[in-house]
Amino acid sequence: MRSTLLRRLVSTPLLIVLGVALTLPGCGASDEYHFAVPTGSTSSDATLDETLATAMAAASISGVSRPQADAPELVALGKALFFDKILSGNLNISCATCHHPVAFTGDSLPVSLGEGGTGLGANRDVGTGQLIPRNAPHIFNAAVTGVDTMFWDSRVRRDSITGELTTPESGLNGAAPTLPDHVQQLTSALAAQAMFPVTSHDEMRGQAGLNPIADAADNTAVWALLMERLVGTANGTVGGIQAYRDLFLAAYPGTADFDTLTFGHAARAIAAFERHQWTALDSPFDRYVGGETGALSDSAKRGALLFCDTAGCADCHSGPLLTDFQHHALAVPQVGPGKGSVGEDLGLALETGLVADNYKFRTPQLRNVALTGPWMHDGAFTTLEAAVRHHLDPLNSLANYDAGQLPALFAATHDTDATRNAARAAALSPLLQPPVGLTDAQFRDLMAFLHSLTDPASLNLLDETPDSVPSGLPVRD
Repeated sequence: MRSTLLRRLVSTPLLIVLGVALTLPGCGASDEYHFAVPTGSTSSDATLDETLATAMAAASISGVSRPQADAPELVALGKALFFDKILSGNLNISCATCHHPVAFTGDSLPVSLGEGGTGLGANRDVGTGQLIPRNAPHIFNAAVTGVDTMFWDSRVRRDSITGELTTPESGLNGAAPTLPDHVQQLTSALAAQAMFPVTSHDEMRGQAGLNPIADAADNTAVWALLMERLVGTANGTVGGIQAYRDLFLAAYPGTADFDTLTFGHAARAIAAFERHQWTALDSPFDRYVGGETGALSDSAKRGALLFCDTAGCADCHSGPLLTDFQHHALAVPQVGPGKGSVGEDLGLALETGLVADNYKFRTPQLRNVALTGPWMHDGAFTTLEAAVRHHLDPLNSLANYDAGQLPALFAATHDTDATRNAARAAALSPLLQPPVGLTDAQFRDLMAFLHSLTDPASLNLLDETPDSVPSGLPVRD
């Protein structure tokens, strides 16, 4: 059932004293964030700021500590790798293709068009490739403290205490990984995530028979072949690209032999670039939490209260990053080819094998949420308003979903099978039941709050694409 925050507050101490310290998960004492209750409010309701401070404290919503800066040399290497198609088997797709600045670190498509596709963003064509099962998650704040899981099903995870990994590659996992030279470099879940798109035949690797990387025996061989492309073999004297040898040496100045570099070094650099470029923590909401009273309009403040209470959003979108990092079934209409079977995507259950996990997907972060559509694990909703209305009444939304909002290529993949849709409805999380009825004014307030999560610096990322990359392969396509 949906929680009612105001009932919870009856037994919650009033945490509106100036300077209440909310320690972020996984942070040391030096990372404490002081929730400064705004003063001098211009709100027409003198108690609105105090009420909102109490509501956010009850939902553990607070500010977020910025991550430590990486060495600029590591960031420079990561940027080159991120935009370079050299990491793909057929030299035709880069990390940026599905996570591009012009598309706010996504690709503007319901589900991605992987290896073999042509073009960029909303203009990308399937070409000789095929649809990827899920929406490309945005990268904003993917490397701040507390983000220890990756992908919609959290199939890549890093224990924040031990540093141990759980990934699709057993050699990287656990307390005694068999690929320790790789694991040593995977200092964040984001770095571990960067290891895997290059191993996917549909995403970057290419199909068997078309290139040596696609024909490699296993992930380890894929990673080794990519490093041969980048820095060569025989300590960099055979093959490779001199510009990449220079970048790796600058990023890892202790390197005595290029043959000791692993793809883990590349993945760590990619994560460093993403952390540097797309940490977005200066939204009006962030400034408000930091004590700037006028950063939020009264409408956005009322929307934040709805978010925490009546609308039930904070039941899942709680904590400093507005996510519980758990998995929930939302009765989302299925768009795309499905994963594991045509027209079907069981989400977390594909990883755990548990029927109870059917149709569950990870709760996403919400900063910059107004920029990062289409929304949901399969991009079923092309406006944020539609995505929010689905949360308020999932079963009605599922039953009356209009695939006409999607481009024709994707609309044709909408699964209308009655049996599967009944299963999606039956799996709906109790947290989204019963439906929530908001007035038009309340809905506008809720949307005002969600738009207040946008960092103005993220509104124009057009200048973030380099003119060239060390391989010489095209960048602006």
